[in-house]
Amino acid sequence: MRLLVVEDDPRVGALVQEALEADGYAVDWAKSAEEALGLVRAFPYDLVVLDVMLPGMDGFTFLEALRRQHKLPVLMLTARDATEDKVRGLEQGADDYLTKPFHLRELRARVRALLRRAHGEAANLVRRGRLTLDLEGKRVYWEGKEVRLSGREYALLEFLALNAGGVFPREVLLEKVWAGEEGVDPKVVDVYIYRLRQKLGQGAIETERGLGYSFRE
Repeated sequence: MRLLVVEDDPRVGALVQEALEADGYAVDWAKSAEEALGLVRAFPYDLVVLDVMLPGMDGFTFLEALRRQHKLPVLMLTARDATEDKVRGLEQGADDYLTKPFHLRELRARVRALLRRAHGEAANLVRRGRLTLDLEGKRVYWEGKEVRLSGREYALLEFLALNAGGVFPREVLLEKVWAGEEGVDPKVVDVYIYRLRQKLGQGAIETERGLGYSFRE
């Protein structure tokens, strides 16, 4: 699933993006409402995490523009606990409200709840051809049978599967799966790809020579 975070605070935006990506979502981060509107026109999103206080166009105005064309779930964030702000946001079409400062655990739970409400319980399941991922339980099923993976193997497979069809060089996979770890040899990606192929079959992940790795449905 693809989510959009609209947040101008670099610290909050980075934390929210990292937390949601850790849950297996593909996450884009816009630092203004204007940038977010361009992304919404270009990509199909499943949910928007929207800050109220934005430079230029504020979150309420963005929400109003968004609701003219889309019905996707919106979780609004605000630094203010004023009842009138919450009422205004909900009346303009927000599906839930979270006041800063908040715990990332609560944010992640609210996102999962909104997605379940919008898409049903299947929101936690991602199917890509013979592969099924249980995003909440971090479980993998190949051709209907559960496959045991290590945490790192799961994270690598999840990223590739959620971005099926894309081709990713070692450097990008290191950044996404080994984020924040220093001194990691890029060839470790090859080792984990080999392990996944051993468990899922050689056709699960393809090598695009000179470009990188890709999951094909």
